Amino acid sequence: MKKYMHRNSRIFIVGHNDSVENSLRGYFQSQGFAHVISNTQDHINVLDQSKVADFFKKFKPEYVFLGSLRSGGIAANQKFPAEFIYENTQSQNLVISEARRWSVKKLLYFSSSCVYPKAAKQPIKESSLLTGPLEPTSEPYAVAKIAGTKLCQAYKAQYGFNAIAAVPATLYGPGSDTDIENAHVLGALIAKFHKAKTEGAKEVTVWGSGKPRREFLYVDDFVSACLFLMEKYDGADVINVGSGHDVTIRQLAGMIKKASGFKGKIIFDTKKPDGAMRKLLDTTRMCKLGWKPKVGLEEGIEKTYQWYARQK
Repeated sequence: MKKYMHRNSRIFIVGHNDSVENSLRGYFQSQGFAHVISNTQDHINVLDQSKVADFFKKFKPEYVFLGSLRSGGIAANQKFPAEFIYENTQSQNLVISEARRWSVKKLLYFSSSCVYPKAAKQPIKESSLLTGPLEPTSEPYAVAKIAGTKLCQAYKAQYGFNAIAAVPATLYGPGSDTDIENAHVLGALIAKFHKAKTEGAKEVTVWGSGKPRREFLYVDDFVSACLFLMEKYDGADVINVGSGHDVTIRQLAGMIKKASGFKGKIIFDTKKPDGAMRKLLDTTRMCKLGWKPKVGLEEGIEKTYQWYARQK
């Protein structure tokens, strides 16, 4: 296997000022990498074709980590379906095409577990992609992520461009989106429980029945997986990256309640949608390559809550 990144490598990270973008950038800077740029921190408009082209011509990235420009929970998907499709497809189309044009050595694309069919057999194998209908509440985002995955595969097949695609479980950690209305469930609940505790509220309302099961992966573990894949994986197929365990939303709410110290009741609003009932990834292939996560969910929630509380 070819050795890839070193401290003088030119690295480009695309995200939306999220935990992945910030954690990747933080890792490289802490390790002495001298040439690391991210689109939000360095003000690169990846929705503008001419600006993306000018950036690649000037900086000539050697390695690209390509995340989402838009992501969020059920509420955000329902409010902004057009932006979720347009901004993600536009940015990834421009970045992938320019990366190939300028002979980037390797590109890692971040897909999403919502690309798999709503009724996929659990745990979900990579071969389940495009075998059935998607979960409607996340379909706009999923369509964009499927398109990006297929674009990577097409450029690899047609041009020999070394683009790989990883499907992570729901990511969380310091730097996560914690907007109560639009964030993924874990970040939104951390904000809700902290607000309830500080305001002396008697209850916290959680969307849905509490029965759906979700798999979560701490952002530092995902960063380690990204670095691992950059060195160890050159395959055309998508590869799942997860913790290997899931919990119900009811259990998740209980963990966050404990971490926050909130003493009131948890109310489940069954008039709100549940989304997919389960999304557990089969991580057999990733484990066989030699990678595994280190941070358990309770530990990760505690770290994330303490980070959030310090910001307030």
